Amino acid sequence: MRNHLSIFLWALAFFLGTVHVALAHKVNIFAYVEGNTVFTESYFPDGKPVEGGVVEVQDQKGVTLVEGKTDEKGLFHFPLPKKEDLTIILNASMGHKNTFLLKGSEM
Repeated sequence: MRNHLSIFLWALAFFLGTVHVALAHKVNIFAYVEGNTVFTESYFPDGKPVEGGVVEVQDQKGVTLVEGKTDEKGLFHFPLPKKEDLTIILNASMGHKNTFLLKGSEM
């Protein structure tokens, strides 16, 4: 019985440690269109802006249309390259990555 308790506690500790690591790599990106310009906002879960994050914009075929970096406020904007679904990819430091699908119907 004691052996089973040890295994359970070890497994629980491992699981909790893994969950913490997974949450540590979360980053948020949001995008919207005003006129012919796409605006993005990028931030960590604690609200801190993503400074110097690499933003890549791809069309429906995966072709890169725009690349740039977020400013000190986590902002990046660019001219609307196409009026179709666009995938906006954010690569922040230390493995933080997320995507945002900007739908053509929202443009």
